[in-house]
Amino acid sequence: MWLDPLDVARFFVCAFFAVLFLQSGLDKVFDFNGNLEWMKPHFAKSPFKNAVPMLLSVVTVIEMSAGAMSAVGMVMLFFGTTAWAVVGLSLACLALVSLFAGQRISKDYVGAAVLATYFGVALIGLFLFYV
Repeated sequence: MWLDPLDVARFFVCAFFAVLFLQSGLDKVFDFNGNLEWMKPHFAKSPFKNAVPMLLSVVTVIEMSAGAMSAVGMVMLFFGTTAWAVVGLSLACLALVSLFAGQRISKDYVGAAVLATYFGVALIGLFLFYV
């Protein structure tokens, strides 16, 4: 079973998002104030300027959930269970859309363009579970 290229691709997409979002989420957890100070200027001229701490907290929870579920999903693939991985990748899509919206609202178009690549990988990853 695990020599099947489809299973290998599923595993590595989950691994990719587990690493991406656990690292990003843990960085926000352990350096919340540093991340907050970095984000405040980005949203200073937006309607969300007073909501940055709450929005950062929400994004942190989504990222940690996406990373954790992707990691669990990666392990559960060895037992023939795909639901955890699909939930992890779905949360990854939610996190990326949230981050993309923030980049667009703050007019960081270059950052938004970079996120589009990650989103493409997430969509391909989800597709791998439906072929």
